[in-house]
Amino acid sequence: MSHPAARVLGLLELLQTRHRSTAAELAGQLGVDERTVRRYAATLVELGIPVTADRGRYGGYRLRPGFKLPPLMLTDDEAMAVLLGLVVAERVGLGTEQPATATALAKIHRVLPAALADRLAAVQEHLGFTLRRPEPGRQPASGTLLTLASAARHRQRVALDYRSWRGERSHRELDPYGLVFHAGRWYVTGHDHRRGQIRTFRLDRVDAVTPGTATFTVPDGFDPVARVTRSLAAVPYAHEIEVLLETDLVAARRRVPPSVAELTATTDGVLLRTRVESLPGTAALLAGLGCPFTVRHPDALRAAVAEHARLLAEWAARPAGGQLPSPRPPLD
Repeated sequence: MSHPAARVLGLLELLQTRHRSTAAELAGQLGVDERTVRRYAATLVELGIPVTADRGRYGGYRLRPGFKLPPLMLTDDEAMAVLLGLVVAERVGLGTEQPATATALAKIHRVLPAALADRLAAVQEHLGFTLRRPEPGRQPASGTLLTLASAARHRQRVALDYRSWRGERSHRELDPYGLVFHAGRWYVTGHDHRRGQIRTFRLDRVDAVTPGTATFTVPDGFDPVARVTRSLAAVPYAHEIEVLLETDLVAARRRVPPSVAELTATTDGVLLRTRVESLPGTAALLAGLGCPFTVRHPDALRAAVAEHARLLAEWAARPAGGQLPSPRPPLD
């Protein structure tokens, strides 16, 4: 921070991140003396930023509570929307590095009027989620996300240092077609020049990304979301499933997430294709769709559906107040 204007802005940033700081603390952070800190504070006041100086042993500088964040100038409703967005992003894993979300929440919360801050605290204390909290370490570095987003916008090839799920490291040249957030993880999809085909990569496994000079063109009609969900559904598993659902595509998509199976409209209904490790789990899924279906393959799935039907019939026949059901092993 060699330029005085940069140090003035640096003082404003420090005041936004702390409740109160002494002149000595601020001087140490900015690399100036306490007299200069007082001059910078006066400059902020002249600019209309309410910096308050408290005298005494426990005094110091602080921003007046309720001050609108510059340069956003958020209204109460806008500030609440931003804060709730950060809360949800942190809970579902939409953020990048965890500290960034937490510190952003803290910064905005500190300058909210007391009444609004209390309302937000009430929401945070009583807000429940049906989604599981993502596992630690799934969030990519913010620099990785921003670099790939910029490269995708400017159609710029990048170099990736990547770790596979086995821990194997490789260097890739990638044309990033798009970014996708799915099921608590970030993905980038595009043309991998090492393999000569379109591939999908998890951003939390990218160790480094460097923009290059080569440019590319995205294929017409390319859908990053469809590509990522289709590639995830095609991960190798023990059983390949193909079932014809007697319903329409809209109804099928309401019941079957894209990460679970690939759905294709046909003249006879909707063709469901997927790969699974457990057939009983797929039988339970099919039973809950509420539409007739035909198992095309494998034949073992027919047996799993029949067994599921037998268990349902057995449980339905139990008299009220009768014996407790015997424990059943988990479906998956």
